[in-house]
Amino acid sequence: MSTVPSLTLNDGTTIPQLGFGVFQIDPDETASAVRTALEIGYRHIDTAEMYQNEKGVGQGVRDFGIDRSEVYITSKLNNGFHKPDDARRAFDATIEALGFDYVDLFLIHWPLPTLYDGDFVSTWKTLEEFKNDGRARSIGVSNFQIHHLETLARDTETVPAVNQIEVHPYFANDELRAYGTDHTILTEAWSPIAQGAVLGDPVIGKIAERLGKSPAQVVLRWHIERGDIVFPKSVTPERIKENLEIFDFELGDDDIDAITALDKGEAGRRGPNPDTFDYIPK
Repeated sequence: MSTVPSLTLNDGTTIPQLGFGVFQIDPDETASAVRTALEIGYRHIDTAEMYQNEKGVGQGVRDFGIDRSEVYITSKLNNGFHKPDDARRAFDATIEALGFDYVDLFLIHWPLPTLYDGDFVSTWKTLEEFKNDGRARSIGVSNFQIHHLETLARDTETVPAVNQIEVHPYFANDELRAYGTDHTILTEAWSPIAQGAVLGDPVIGKIAERLGKSPAQVVLRWHIERGDIVFPKSVTPERIKENLEIFDFELGDDDIDAITALDKGEAGRRGPNPDTFDYIPK
């Protein structure tokens, strides 16, 4: 079984660098997928209120029979509940759905600067309450740009433990990652293989062939060696296993540079732009 390294967050807690993502996994299939991931060796599960599968995550952990303290669980605040009282109720619902009395990490899912009068500061201060009462061991943000992070730094007391953002070889997002490094905010990379778009790239394919690894393994290893946290998603046991088997090889500096050079800047972004994204689930 591969040993996943842990990284230390700015609050002194640790987080496994590789996890299992459940984005777009059907709620009815989530418990089974989580159980499979735990059987293979994952100990870090990333979910969100908007994924509607928190209950399945908790059930999968219980079905596997592992002690809660041995699994790192992240969830995120639904976009429709940024107002403080709404955020408190939403967090209570997360705790109830998971069936545990705490989460390891809780994030603001999107800054939504065009909604709520641009106020995500009061939302962040509400997450500080969850950390202070121990129900969220760590708190962080997702999809925050540099200027959003600077607002939090100016107006609040707690530096986010992580910023979960889109990162992949076609959108390296290095300026935002560097800001995080400079301010003790770890980067978590979502869409790490660009929804599969990078897997056919000849540069990655050539490296994978030389190393005897799959293109996905090479890309995930690129993330790991750059120091980011990553949590690929799959419901296929073979793929779930393959995604964990990235700690028995290393990329050379030339390999890392070649993959990083695939960056297309803003043109490579596949998800929404956080400065304009305003989706609220119905």
